[in-house]
Amino acid sequence: MREITLKNGLKVLYEEKKRNAVVVQIMIKTGSNHEAPEERGISHFLEHILFEGTLKRPTNQEISNEIESIGGDFNAYTTNERTCFYIKVLNKHFHKATDILADIMTNSLFKKENIEKEKNIVLKEIEMVNDEPSYYQWLLLQSNIFKKYPAKYPTYGDRTIIKNLTREKVLAYFHKHYVSGNMVISVVGDVPNWKKEVQVFSNIPKGNRKQLPKIKEPVLKQNEIYRRKKKNVNTYTIIGFKTVPRSHKDSYVLEVINGILGRGQSGRMFTEIRGKQGLAYEVGTQHISEAGFGYFAIYATIERKNISLVKKLALEEIKKIEFITEKDLKESKDFVEGNYLLSMEDVQKVADQLLFWNQIYDARYMKNFVNEIKKVTITDIKRVLKKYFKYYTIAIVEGK
Repeated sequence: MREITLKNGLKVLYEEKKRNAVVVQIMIKTGSNHEAPEERGISHFLEHILFEGTLKRPTNQEISNEIESIGGDFNAYTTNERTCFYIKVLNKHFHKATDILADIMTNSLFKKENIEKEKNIVLKEIEMVNDEPSYYQWLLLQSNIFKKYPAKYPTYGDRTIIKNLTREKVLAYFHKHYVSGNMVISVVGDVPNWKKEVQVFSNIPKGNRKQLPKIKEPVLKQNEIYRRKKKNVNTYTIIGFKTVPRSHKDSYVLEVINGILGRGQSGRMFTEIRGKQGLAYEVGTQHISEAGFGYFAIYATIERKNISLVKKLALEEIKKIEFITEKDLKESKDFVEGNYLLSMEDVQKVADQLLFWNQIYDARYMKNFVNEIKKVTITDIKRVLKKYFKYYTIAIVEGK
């Protein structure tokens, strides 16, 4: 991996991959966690509005057609901690990709009519998320597992704030956060002249965003259950355990535990709850480990009458991990390694991971991930089980 800093202070990371495709991705180190109460949802809203037209390409149709007419792909996403935009094209079209992305970042029009249109689209997106229990269950968990940390608020924001957004408010937020010191660019592919091509991003305004004060999230001292009733047939359950950010060494141990419990159809949760008991169609685990927070979750889509039984079985599977063998440990490590490295065959995934690890500590740590997984021992597993799996938060979206 190579790195340069442009004249405006913007950092650019380059990873050479001998592929036909190249990706240029830009990360703004601002997500919903960085929003003031009166700003909730603006990070996500900007993800929408920035593809709506520039001075050079006045409409969304012109931007999208210029990328898609050469077989390219473009997208954006917002999380609690960052907002990212990327364009993926053939190597020979790299110049066009950088030109379009830089144009979006420096010359977006923010037309009032587009802002009004996107407000309606975002409000529909919020309705869709709340209507879909498989999405809503995660909002219910995060809003209750965290007491003070801003990850408790949904990335999509607050409906009232979105409804009342003005062009002035959107522009003020954009100019505050979309500055060179708060952005990083990654390029992954085979582009010998990449240093010259990325100079187009030198026009992004200079500036830095102030670091947020650290928020001390209280330790959970008892089990908690939160229920919401919906008119769906199935019941959606998640058991969540508050853990640690990615920078903590225990995050790697939690990855191995996730490999034991939740890997595909051979994970212990799937095997017990679906394979043996037939109590769920969808069942699995997730380990969320971000720059500022982390949690471990077990989820299952079940019949309401089986809530207590599924909870009992899930908690028993966690306790059983204390008795894993070296064979179990090796299988999980091999799964984590294989899953990670196979995903990194995709140049966009590599670009995304470079930026993720840059936000954690340094992009070079991306290549240490597998080594850290290999260091995990059975002693580590037992210690982490005792430390993080004592108390839980359950989110239940009750069906009929």
